Amino acid sequence: MLHYQPRPAEYSEARLGLVVGKKLLKRAVDRNKVKRIIREQFRCQRENLPACDLVVRLAVKPKPLDNKLLVSDFLVLLDKLRRPKSKRNE
Repeated sequence: MLHYQPRPAEYSEARLGLVVGKKLLKRAVDRNKVKRIIREQFRCQRENLPACDLVVRLAVKPKPLDNKLLVSDFLVLLDKLRRPKSKRNE
């Protein structure tokens, strides 16, 4: 899951927070691996992100702890963030 909140106008960069609980990944090695992968992808994508605070939280336990799958899931979340909001006409 990705939670975000826009930052005030005087800030121009995005920030990242991570929540990877013991409940979903018992081993510290696995938790640290997930955090390392997410941080690296965030670092690579940071220039293209709007100025906001992002918090990434695992919602479900990833069955296979696959690097490519984690990267693609995170990039999908960032793409959703970058997409302009469509205004509903009611």
